[in-house]
Amino acid sequence: MGQPEQVDVVVVGLGVGGEEAGGRLAAAGLSVVGIESRLVGGECPYYGCIPTKMMIRAGNALVEARRVAQLAGRSTVTADWAPVAKRIREEATDTWNDKVAVDRFTGKGGRFERGTAQIVGPNRVRVGTAEFVAQRGIVIATGTAPVVPPIDGLAGTPFWTNRDAVEVEQLPPSLVILGGGAIGVEFAQVFARFGVQVTLVEGADRVLAAEEPEASEVVATALRADNVQIHTGVRAERVRHDGARFVVGLSDGAEVSAVKLLVALGRRAELGELGLDEVGVDASGRFIEVDDRLRAGENVWAIGDVTGKGGFTHMAMYQADIVVRDILGQGGPGADYRALPRVTFTDPEVGAVGLTERQARERGLNVRVGMTDVSASSRGFIHGPGNAGVIKVVEDVDRGVLVGATSAGVTGGEVLSGLAVAVHGEVPVERLRNMIYAYPTFHRAIHEAVKALD
Repeated sequence: MGQPEQVDVVVVGLGVGGEEAGGRLAAAGLSVVGIESRLVGGECPYYGCIPTKMMIRAGNALVEARRVAQLAGRSTVTADWAPVAKRIREEATDTWNDKVAVDRFTGKGGRFERGTAQIVGPNRVRVGTAEFVAQRGIVIATGTAPVVPPIDGLAGTPFWTNRDAVEVEQLPPSLVILGGGAIGVEFAQVFARFGVQVTLVEGADRVLAAEEPEASEVVATALRADNVQIHTGVRAERVRHDGARFVVGLSDGAEVSAVKLLVALGRRAELGELGLDEVGVDASGRFIEVDDRLRAGENVWAIGDVTGKGGFTHMAMYQADIVVRDILGQGGPGADYRALPRVTFTDPEVGAVGLTERQARERGLNVRVGMTDVSASSRGFIHGPGNAGVIKVVEDVDRGVLVGATSAGVTGGEVLSGLAVAVHGEVPVERLRNMIYAYPTFHRAIHEAVKALD
C-alpha cells in the first residue's frame, strides 16, 4: 500500500444523496473521491422509485382498461408481465448496469472507486489498496438494506426482498408478502392486478400503520377489491419451504402458503463495518445522529437513509444540498423536517405531509381535524370508478396553522403539493379557508376539509 493520497472530500456511498453531493462538490472544483460497492445511483433507480412505479403504472393501466365498461363501452384486457419486465430492464436499469451513473459522476470531475470503504482514522478512508486523506471531510451516504428478521426457518430459503421482486421476469402464481407498509402494499397491488394470488401479512392492526387510519382503510379496501387477502394484527412466527412452496405460520395459529415469499419488513442502516468509531461517531444505534447541518462529527457528514430522517429519495436530495452548502461555506438554512412529504403509490395514492392526528396529539398540541370524502366531491363524481379517497387536515389550534395533512385518492401525491406548501409555509388556516380553489378539481376537496375544521 502506497502513501495516502490527499483529496478534499471522500463520499462513502454513491446512492441518490451521495452522488448528488459528490457530483456537486466536484463540479464546484473540489477533488472528490466517491466510493461505492454496489450500483452508483442507489436503490431508487434500480430497485425502488423508478422501476416500482413503472410496475404500478402498468397495473393501473390494466384496471383503467377494465373500467371502460362502466364509462365508455366494452373492453377486453389480457395481462402480460413481459413488457413490464422489459421496460424495467431496458429503460429503467440498463439491466442493472450503472455505467451511465458512473460516467455522470466522473463527468462532473469526481473520481470513482468501486469497493467497500473503511474509515481508518480522522479524515482517512481506505478502499482496496488505496487510502485517501479527506482534508475537508468525509460524507457518509451508505443507505440501508432490507431487514430480514430472525423468523424460525426463514434463513436459507429462497425468499424475496424488494430487489428480487423488481427483477422478476415471470410472475409466480401466488405470493405471500410479510409487511404492510408502503413497499408491501405497492407490490401487493401490482402483482394482484397481474393475476397473482397475493396474501399480505401485517403485524400492526392495519396496513400503512404509520399513516392516518382513514388512509389505511382506503388502501385496504382497494387491495381487497384487487383480491388481496389481508391478515393484520398477526406476525410470521415460522417459515417452511419444501422446494416448491412456502408455508408461513402466523402468531394466531393460522398458516398461509404460496409459491414465493416477499419479505418487506422495513430497512436498516449498515453501519457496523464502516469504522465510524475512528471518527468518534456512534455506530451502535440504528442510524447516525446528525445536527441540522447533517454533521455527525468533526469533518464528518451523513446523508440519506443512514440519518433515520426518512428513507426517501427527496430526503436524500434535500440533505445533500445542505451538506454541499456547508462544505462550501455557502450558509443558508439548516434541515427542517416539519413538512416532510411522503407518497405511497397505490391506487388510490396516499400522500401525506407533516404530523398525523395521533402524532400531533402525542406532542401535546391543541388539535382540530377537518376531513372530506373525495369520492363525494364534484371531481370524484365525474371520475366515477376508482374515485375513493379522503383529505384530512390537522390544525394546531393555538397557532391557527396546519401541522399535517393527508391526501388519499386519485393523484393523491399530486394533490399533496398544495398541502405541503401550507404546512411548510405555516399558512394561516383562515387564509386557506378564504382562498380560491379551481373547480372541478380533486384539489378543491382541500377547501372542504379546511372548512370542516369549523
